[in-house]
Amino acid sequence: MIDMLRLEDIIKAFYIAKKDIKEYYLKPPTISWGIVFPVAFTLAFILKGGHHAQEIIPGLIALALFFGTTSMAAASIVFERKIGSFERLLLFPVSYIGIALGKTLSSFMFGMVSLFATLVVVLPFILNIPTYSLFLVAVLILSALMFSAFGVFISFLIKDPTNTMMIFNSIRLPMIFLCGIFIPISSLPLPLRLIAFLLPLTYSVEATRFAINGNYDVVPPIESILLMLIITILLILLTSIKIRRTIP
Repeated sequence: MIDMLRLEDIIKAFYIAKKDIKEYYLKPPTISWGIVFPVAFTLAFILKGGHHAQEIIPGLIALALFFGTTSMAAASIVFERKIGSFERLLLFPVSYIGIALGKTLSSFMFGMVSLFATLVVVLPFILNIPTYSLFLVAVLILSALMFSAFGVFISFLIKDPTNTMMIFNSIRLPMIFLCGIFIPISSLPLPLRLIAFLLPLTYSVEATRFAINGNYDVVPPIESILLMLIITILLILLTSIKIRRTIP
């Protein structure tokens, strides 16, 4: 039976997130893969893109946010499971879905820090004011929540902590080329296009592009928003089920 999310679970989830931020905010993997890599990656492609930079900036923003949020999840959850401290969290009076939400919120908060660092680099290269500024804010917030939920779910699937970054990067790096950041999804072969529709980053890139440039490739903005919301809720629920199953 899936836990129902209650107000007290939401409050406890914020305390879990606060604890994670305090303990893992400055961990080397979090800083390197969550802030330094996305910022350096974004700047390199913007400078290389020249007059085409405006077209790839939306995808780079979404990608930086994706790396920032998932890196926090990898640093915190896998480390806790390695040293056994996560099991102590299960003894607290909080539901499984509350734990899943708390872990998601900590990754979300760090992701917003990563996003801010990326925007500092990106904004000077944006030629015009984003077409739909308020829509862009909503897209980035929802994207951060979705990516956080995705990173938390994947973290609970990893059994060997020593393979964490290898597994995460084997999942994240192919998305760079499949989710419409550099190559339009509409131009991909059908099998790769179908894979792209299964990846959460695709919908964030599509919605971010619409918010900044006023156009999209294959997924209308409203559909992207709805799908991101559904994916986020589904991932949190799946994570809560996975946490329940970790108990002997």
